[in-house]
Amino acid sequence: MWSTLCTHCCIYLHPNSQMRIAFFGLLTLAYPLLVFFGLSHFEPRWLAILLVIVAIARAYATRDLAWLAAAIGAAILALAGVITNNALPLKLYPVLVSLVFLCVFAFSLRFPPTVIERIARLQEPNFPESGVTYTRRVTQVWCGFFILNACISIVTAVSASNAIWVLYNGFVSYLLMGALFVGEWLVRRRVRARIAHSQT
Repeated sequence: MWSTLCTHCCIYLHPNSQMRIAFFGLLTLAYPLLVFFGLSHFEPRWLAILLVIVAIARAYATRDLAWLAAAIGAAILALAGVITNNALPLKLYPVLVSLVFLCVFAFSLRFPPTVIERIARLQEPNFPESGVTYTRRVTQVWCGFFILNACISIVTAVSASNAIWVLYNGFVSYLLMGALFVGEWLVRRRVRARIAHSQT
């Protein structure tokens, strides 16, 4: 789901790099599993290299300031992992990803059009003005999700076992995101039907 969301969020900025964005989105998606299994064979300081590669690759694929900031944050986490040889900095990367998405979505609320509106206009060029308010509310819902996801990710990184951390960050969080996608799709259908009914 991260890869899907990343693709949709960045496609309007870099329409010719969809494949790269999707690939590195999948790499980010697999990051918790890579760290979980990597910790069984390598010291955390070596896995810090993986973190830097993922972050820099994502920044290069999107060529966006938000992901450049994320790459800088990831480099700081990786440096902390190398110095302390501790897995905690590596486990905080999903938190960083959630915060990046939160900043992007929140920024679009302050300076519209919102991310969701831009995505909707890609799929529907003749986007009705009545949809602007709706897409703004959906963007706000996503902001709430990213805040909640970041908080839970922090708790699992700091207080939970590696197994619980990877279960949430590598599986449960994606299920929640999928549920949000599906729920929004169902609500959108009802909103469209209501608008169509009111125009008849």
